[in-house]
Amino acid sequence: MPTFIWIPATVLASAFQVARNGLQRGLMPSTGPWGATLVRFLFGLPFSILFALTAQALAPAAYPHLTGAFWRAACSGALAQVLATAALLVAMRRAGFAVGTSLQQSSLPLAALIGLAVYHDRLNPLAWGGVAVTSAGLAVLTWPKGATGEKPVSGAVFGLLSGICFGFSLNAFRHAALALEPQHPIYGAVACVAVVQAMQAASLTLWLFLRDRKALAAVARSWRQSLGAGLCGACASAGWFIALTLSAAAPVRAVGVIEAPMAAVAGRRFFSERLHPRQILAGAAVLIGVLLTTLN
Repeated sequence: MPTFIWIPATVLASAFQVARNGLQRGLMPSTGPWGATLVRFLFGLPFSILFALTAQALAPAAYPHLTGAFWRAACSGALAQVLATAALLVAMRRAGFAVGTSLQQSSLPLAALIGLAVYHDRLNPLAWGGVAVTSAGLAVLTWPKGATGEKPVSGAVFGLLSGICFGFSLNAFRHAALALEPQHPIYGAVACVAVVQAMQAASLTLWLFLRDRKALAAVARSWRQSLGAGLCGACASAGWFIALTLSAAAPVRAVGVIEAPMAAVAGRRFFSERLHPRQILAGAAVLIGVLLTTLN
């Protein structure tokens, strides 16, 4: 299988992710951050199961290896992704849709460092240069210049927290999918999505049932919008997992930075947000870092 498939898979995943984030943000006033987070997993689960069954039909020899290595990586990644999603939604609400999405890209340098320290993934010097340039651009974006209130600053904090959690989950999911079925990476990726989303949907639904039933009821009432968010989320997750089975997490996250300009367009069109010149220049630096990192 051509390994370059991870690049178009990542681009498509980024586009679906921007759409899902926009739909989730629209749900936050009624459901809160945890209810909007649940939407991603609960309403995406039927589509993820359908994708897994389709992959099984196309690769009948594939067999899931539910080993301890798989469960450790899948469970830790699932928890990190839940926390990352909730933090991202708060960041987008407080710092803006486009800026919150850009702040999430802090998962690029973090994914590279975590991949090196924990999983021994390797990048060449040019790719590490891309990570450095991207980190510099993110430093400018996260600097709350001109912020006079608490919310812009706290939005940056939540954005960085989201990046930390996403950086960890990217690496965890890469190794979970490879452990599930190393001989059939596409099947392993989509089957891993279904297993992870089932765990996330069940645990978060139970938590909200015990702690915030009003949010759970709000999710049920907004099922039409939630279904759209779930479909976009399932497509995004499938694309991310496929890419992660074919490449290390840092280059995947680097190409995924393309969602930043997508989010800028969506933020202006749907949420009437504008970017400052400083943010545009920082975003350009991030994109240059993307190009360098993908040359690994």
